[in-house]
Amino acid sequence: VQLQASGGGLVQAGGSLTLVCAAAFSRFATGWFRQAPGKEREFVASIRWSSGGATYYAESVKGRFTISRDDSKDTVTLQMNSLKPEDTARYYCARNRRSQGATVARFYDDWGQGTQVTVSS
Repeated sequence: VQLQASGGGLVQAGGSLTLVCAAAFSRFATGWFRQAPGKEREFVASIRWSSGGATYYAESVKGRFTISRDDSKDTVTLQMNSLKPEDTARYYCARNRRSQGATVARFYDDWGQGTQVTVSS
């Protein structure tokens, strides 16, 4: 089933956005990554579907972003607060079925189409 990311948009610095990834369930983890123009794709946050739902965050978003999952809806949500212009990127959700590399893009097999987040200064 294809992952579907939604919730992106244009927001002023200091504002908030909520991204939702549908059809998110995976045997190991679901993650959010982002890619800005001219830059490599980078890890943002991920959550495991077992191990008590362990979560992982990039240092750049710790304390501002929160990842969570809703098992009944098969969704993973990324709540983004205190947004900065440097958070501007296309955000992708992805599934990891390999039981390793929760923060590493190459271990993720299934990718959604992404949703654009633009933060104005």
